Parts: sequence; C-alpha cells; structure tokens
Amino acid sequence: MILKGAEIITQVLIEEGVDTVFGYPGGSVLDLYDALYMHRDQITHYITAHEQGASHAADGYARATGKTGVVISTSGPGATNLVTGIATAYMDSVPLVALTGNVSTSLIGRDSFQEVFITGITMPITKHNFIVRRVEDLADTLRKAFAIAQEGRKGPVLVDLPKDVMQNSCEFTPKTPVAPKLHEAEESAVAAAAALINESKRPLLYFGGGVQQSGAGEELRALIEKADIPACYTLMAAGVLGYGERNNLGLLGMHGCFTSNKAADQADLILAVGTRFSDRVALNTQKFGRNAKILHMDIDPSEVGKNVRADASVVGDIKDALTKLLPLVSPAVHEEWHEAIDEWKKQDYTPTDSETTLKPHQVIGAICDIAGENALYVTDVGQHQMWAAQYIRHTQPRHFLTSGGLGTMGYGYGASIGARIATGKDNRAMPVVHITSDGSFHMNMNEACTAVSYNLPIISVIMNNAVLGMVRQWQTVFYGKRYSASEPERKTDFAKVAEGFGAKGYRCTTLEEFRAAFAEAMKQTGPVWIECVIDREERVLPMIPAGGTVDDIIMN
Repeated sequence: MILKGAEIITQVLIEEGVDTVFGYPGGSVLDLYDALYMHRDQITHYITAHEQGASHAADGYARATGKTGVVISTSGPGATNLVTGIATAYMDSVPLVALTGNVSTSLIGRDSFQEVFITGITMPITKHNFIVRRVEDLADTLRKAFAIAQEGRKGPVLVDLPKDVMQNSCEFTPKTPVAPKLHEAEESAVAAAAALINESKRPLLYFGGGVQQSGAGEELRALIEKADIPACYTLMAAGVLGYGERNNLGLLGMHGCFTSNKAADQADLILAVGTRFSDRVALNTQKFGRNAKILHMDIDPSEVGKNVRADASVVGDIKDALTKLLPLVSPAVHEEWHEAIDEWKKQDYTPTDSETTLKPHQVIGAICDIAGENALYVTDVGQHQMWAAQYIRHTQPRHFLTSGGLGTMGYGYGASIGARIATGKDNRAMPVVHITSDGSFHMNMNEACTAVSYNLPIISVIMNNAVLGMVRQWQTVFYGKRYSASEPERKTDFAKVAEGFGAKGYRCTTLEEFRAAFAEAMKQTGPVWIECVIDREERVLPMIPAGGTVDDIIMN
C-alpha cells in the first residue's frame, strides 16, 4: 500500500507495540502529529511542558516497564531540548527512541529556520542515530532503531526526520518485529568463572543495573543462596534484592555502608555482575578490591578492564550467563566470612532520630510505612537521592528510578510522569513517590502542569533545606566552608505554587505533620507536593572522599 512518510512512522510504531509516546509539537513534525491524531485510538500522546520533561518521561516509562520509551520533538530548539534526557538514558543504558523533526532535505545546511545538526550533536550520547533522507528508507530505519535500542547493552537511538520525508509517499509493507538477538555467554568462560567461585573463601557479589535490565534477579538470588555469597549493589540495582535478605549487605561506594565497602576491601573474590566499576563505586581504581581476584560479567565487552583490572570475565547477557553458571557452582557455606561481616555491621552508620525536627531518614521511613512495599520511587539528584537510596526499604526491581550516570537534576518529575502512565493511575495499588529537593525541583517543576492536565496521582516529597545540599556538603568538608553559590536563599512557597498549578500542596516541619500530609496525599487522584523543611547542616553519611578507600570513610 502507498502511504505518506508520517503514516509510515505511526504504522511502524504500532508494529513495535508502542501505545504511548511523549513529546511536543512544532512546525517540522506537524505531519507526524496529524498522523498520530488519526491513530489516537492506538497510540496515546502525552504533551509535556518542555521537551526535556518529555525525554525524562519516556525514560521513566522505559525504566518502569522494560519497554522502549518514545519521545518526539520538532526541529532546532525542540531537538536540542532533548539532549539532556538522551544523555541521561545513555549513561544508564535505558532503551529509548527519539524522533526529531528537521527542515526539508533541500534546506539542510542552509542555516534554515529551526535547523540544527542534531545527529552530530547527539552522536556521542546515542547507541546509534540516523537521518532519513528518502521516504523509501523510513520504515526499515525505524525498525533498526527499535532493534538497536533493545539489543545488547540497551540505550537511546535518535532518528532525524526531514519534513519532506514525512510528506512524501512510497510503498509500505508491514513486517513482524524481530526479537533482539541474545548475546550468549561462552561456556568455557562460564566454567572458568565457576571454578573461581568454588575456590573462594571470602567471595563478594557486586551487581548493577545490568542485572535489572536482563531480568536476572531470580538467577542472581539463586547464585547468592547456593554459593552463600554476600552481595552489595550500585545505585542502578536497588530493589533487585529485598532490603531484609540475609546476604544483602546494601549499597556500595561513596555513600554506601561501611560493611559493603569493607567487604569489598577484604574479599578474596569480587564477582561483578552487570556493572561498570564507576568512579562512585571504585573511587580508587588501583586499590579497589586490592585483596581480591576480579571476575567481571557484563554484556558490554568494552567495560571489561576499562576502569578496574579483571582477572577473568564472562561477556554476554547476564540472565543467560547466570543460568549457565548455576549448575557449575558448588553449594557452599562461608561461616567465618559471615562472622567477619557481622562484626563490621556493628560499625555501620546509624542516623539519630528527632521528635522536634524533620530528619531525612525518618521522612523516608514514614513514606515506606504508609506507601507500602509496592510503591515506585523516583528521585532527582543530590543529597535526597542518596538518602532515598540508603533508607528506602527496597523490595522490587524497577521500583527505584534515578539518574545514576549523568546525575541529572530535574530528572525526577518527568520520569515520575512516565512511570505513573506506565503503571496506571491507581495510587492505592502502586503509589508513585517522587523524592526531590528544593534545588532539583526548581529545575523542572514546570512539569506540574502536565501532571495536573492528565490528573496523574504523583506525590512529590520536597526536602527543602534552602541550599544546594550536596554542593554545600562538599564545600563544608573539602573547601573550608566557603559556600560559593550554594546558598541561593530562594523564597519559593511550594504549597502556594502547587495550588497555582492546580495541585495539592502541604508544608511540614515535624514528622507528625508529614505523616498526616502523606496519608492525605495517598487519598488524592491528582498530583500532590509535600514540602519538608530540613536543616541545612544535614549531611549524607557515610561518605568516602573521591579517590579514597574504606580507610578514609567519614562517619560523622
């Protein structure tokens, strides 16, 4: 059948199982938006306040579901507004397809109105990107984009669409999507890995977001239980293991607990699974795991040996690798190792409660009590992000969404919108709780109008210390308390601003007030903001300085 390019795009989206897209219209994509209108019964489009919010919404949708998120923008500033969101997805290996409009092919390179070389701009922050210059190439290019986004190490793909390509017509032949190719682990490498595990007396399993992306949580748990391996995780893997599981030591790295970091220092084998030894975990790459052999399992061969030496490696899909590994691993009990770990646990940092002021750990504890185990949490970036990672009682994968690699302030509200749409609008069945701060929330609070327009029950908990908390913490510890540009002294009344947007707003100064406000928020069918006034001297502890080791840990 003969179809216009814009109609071909919608047909391929439907082929790929896409029923939800986020975006913002403009001149170069009007033909696509017209086609989306004609298929509004099959594809629901959500317009955000800003294209960055749309990209974060598509990201949050992808993280919450495992599906590929789709975002659309017009050319020029619309496309460049996606850049931060695309980079966020790239750094955290989130499958995303960005469709950007462009000027007609005859105008490209002429400095036309709202023309920008978006494929050049995004080349370093996408798995791949395309510019389609012929309508005949459109369908297969889009299919390739979806395949690339999901295959191997997942990530964002951009497709640039000149206006005339969407207006021109050609023959369109429907196709059935091809499942992403499985990157299988080599059996010889798996056997060598099993031998290392079986020989170990003090093993530690350190896992990251790759476990979650491959859906390998059960296989990971089976390995931990069979070989009796204590485990710790990165920010991107919170929830893969439940907080109460015996072998779950907790978060590793700069703001991880003392026990996890000490175990990494004393282990004789570190089994790194679906993780990349980022500088927030391996703060000193020469000393990280200094007493251990390093066994690295990852789908991306370029990560092996990149940051930390690897004595052995298994390259391939994590679920496949762990499935092959399990029968080869001998049952084990490591009593002496657990005894040492239990002693270290006595030295873990414990925050102090207060009856008169709001403490971040008590706020998060109250959220967990009221929201329940099925809640999905989204954070922005800063102190509140680390408090959330430390104190949320994580129990489920894909229920903690945060910008780990890029560290994007302003990520949270857009991602909350995507996650809320992905999981439905029943706040009782699955609350979506957005934990943020005054610094991060000011970045993209304009997305409140999106949440209100679509009546999305998102609870935003705003930890307001009236400073840029993490910046100020570093200035306190490392810069002699010279608070340069970290105390903006904003006077925003969040409760009133919420009401101005059409949302509910509360302000709390005590734990009792917060519990009451959050309980009320759980009953609402639309967005709620809860401002929590906290002391600017609150710090994220423990903390290992950049370049340091567990020997340098700051506990008070």
